[in-house]
Amino acid sequence: MIASLLLSAALVSHAFAATSGSFSVLTYNVAGLPELLSSGNPETNTPLISPKLAPYNIIHVQEDFNYHAALYANDNHAYRTPTSGGVPFGSGLNTLSDFPYTDLERITWSKCNLNEGDCLTPKGFTFMRVRVADGVLVDFYNLHTDAGSDSGDRDARTSNFAQVRDYIAKWSQGMPVVVMGDTNSRYTSDVDSDSLHNILDAAGLTDSWVKNVRGGSFPVKGTSALTCPFPFASGTSQSTINACETVDKFLVRGSTAVSLVASSFKNDHLSFVNSSGAPLSDHYPLLSTLTWTLSDTVRLSDPIAGGPHGDPFTDLPSLNPVKRLSSVTIRAGDRVDAVSINGGTARGGSGGTASTLTLGSNERVTQVTGCTGKKSDTSRVFYVKFTTDTGKVLEGGKSTSDCQTVNAPDDGWGLVGFWGRSGDEVDRLGIVWGKV
Repeated sequence: MIASLLLSAALVSHAFAATSGSFSVLTYNVAGLPELLSSGNPETNTPLISPKLAPYNIIHVQEDFNYHAALYANDNHAYRTPTSGGVPFGSGLNTLSDFPYTDLERITWSKCNLNEGDCLTPKGFTFMRVRVADGVLVDFYNLHTDAGSDSGDRDARTSNFAQVRDYIAKWSQGMPVVVMGDTNSRYTSDVDSDSLHNILDAAGLTDSWVKNVRGGSFPVKGTSALTCPFPFASGTSQSTINACETVDKFLVRGSTAVSLVASSFKNDHLSFVNSSGAPLSDHYPLLSTLTWTLSDTVRLSDPIAGGPHGDPFTDLPSLNPVKRLSSVTIRAGDRVDAVSINGGTARGGSGGTASTLTLGSNERVTQVTGCTGKKSDTSRVFYVKFTTDTGKVLEGGKSTSDCQTVNAPDDGWGLVGFWGRSGDEVDRLGIVWGKV
């Protein structure tokens, strides 16, 4: 419905502060199994690892089990995932980040093999959406696949990779993606090579080590493994340290809204050694720099309302090329049931009363306000308001005290689509802006 409104809302800047930048990412299996089960020395080494994490923007750790408090004790990253527990309760997967994240999910593998103790803990992967900068929303995955080399282990890993691949296809459609973690796989392996290439090809991912160290040339399947010495001999050059293949990986892709490229790779072994020069874990820490550039034609806003509920949706993949908006529709009652553009697919449910705003030939929706409220103890989109550059307004639902307004990035830009989550109603709503 179209209703009048007096709204106190938090205003988000009209222009994006920067259109390009870079940040560092580190993946590190910290060998934090209980001392009797660990192949490292976590009681001594975890406190040494903690302060060394400071220089990196986003860190994925694996096997962060029984020494989690020590790992976080001398770290000051602003955004850190809470532990899911030690052995046998937790997955050992955590993230430390300079940037805020939403939608944290922990997913357990649907298949594991008893060999190597893989079924002793709920191993799997995590998903989160990280806000690196205005318009730069990146989906991060942290994984630890089944270990071991027998046929059951390899079958389980094949299933693990397929599970992540399918999750990316549903939850990260049209989004930049970074997959980091301990894959227990090498490209030289007869079985694991196929699994790695499958997820790379299906999800459109690029391996940072292959790109930056090997010039895009993959190791040949079925040849001898390019294993790293452990530990490296004193005085080993950085190029030699980088050249060997570890089971830990960075897999990266961009999107139509954000170009995301792995611009460097480094086995950062020398940054994580003790006073005697010995490694602090039984895995080497891997470092990559990711460089991003915002699109000149399409960009995402932050979520304007709602919470982490419902299934994902996005109009982004259909916006190549960007299409001018001719109409926008709200279905609403006490909350926002659905939104749609140009008479197309409704994002949300079938309830509520429909109201439509038809735009003039050169008119754009340049401002959107959304309000969040609670229904059945979940955050929903209670209200949305669209304002055009000529002052026309379409609004629906009921306002709350938790509202946010976003504006088009610049002159000539306007609403061209939505992204978010929905079920019977709209659970989360973000805006896709386009230059039209």
